[in-house]
Amino acid sequence: MFSEEILTASEADHLRQQLLRAQRLSSVGTLASSVAHEFNNILTTIMNYAKLGLKPDGTEASRMQAPEKILKGSQRAAVIISSMLGFARNQATAREMIDLVALVEEVLILTEKDLSKHQVQVEKKFQGRPKAPVVRGQIEQILINLIINARQAMPRGGRLTLEVRDNQETKMAEIRISDTGVGIPPDRLRLIFEAFYTTKEPDEDGHGGSGLGLSVCRQIIEQHQGRIRVESVVGKGSKFTVKLPLRSTEEQLIREPAVH
Repeated sequence: MFSEEILTASEADHLRQQLLRAQRLSSVGTLASSVAHEFNNILTTIMNYAKLGLKPDGTEASRMQAPEKILKGSQRAAVIISSMLGFARNQATAREMIDLVALVEEVLILTEKDLSKHQVQVEKKFQGRPKAPVVRGQIEQILINLIINARQAMPRGGRLTLEVRDNQETKMAEIRISDTGVGIPPDRLRLIFEAFYTTKEPDEDGHGGSGLGLSVCRQIIEQHQGRIRVESVVGKGSKFTVKLPLRSTEEQLIREPAVH
């Protein structure tokens, strides 16, 4: 006889948080090589302009330009490192009102070199500046998962479109991530949010699918009282839409009196 153990809500939440931390570290590993390459490029630029500024036979114009270029490169490096460290360390679970356009831009700082390396062009379409009560690190993780998935679906390059809009009719903020990749067959589309299910093979860097990403994405979004939807056409690409309430359920209960 085997006894069936049922996890309590707190135990399930603890395991979910552990899984999220593991996924965050996995994402850091996926992005680390491209971020390191970008950082090395910045250092090379800084050193070249430092040498140019120190050349005794250099022009006055080049000596004046060098400090400006060095400062610009240093600021760029600081932004990249700050974004990477913030993402890796972020374990907060409290919700705060977040500008979703700003959040998408921050995620692009981490992923843009990886996208560029694989010949993926990024198109941004932002309508308004919607804010939503979310756990920043969790939504960051979702966006990085979806962007990496999209890039892997375009092995020969393509176009990634990121859209953010404020839908006042539904009182939801919408983040849409579209790719021009291989698409997902209809018989697999209904399974992609199941735990441990994956359609991805390891890429040239050895990064494949754990089968956990989309399942956990859906759980996080549902905890935020949101929804995630997918549309896909084989050979044409996929589109994932994340919908998040513009305000929390608690705020709605306070602001909207009950109807008796």
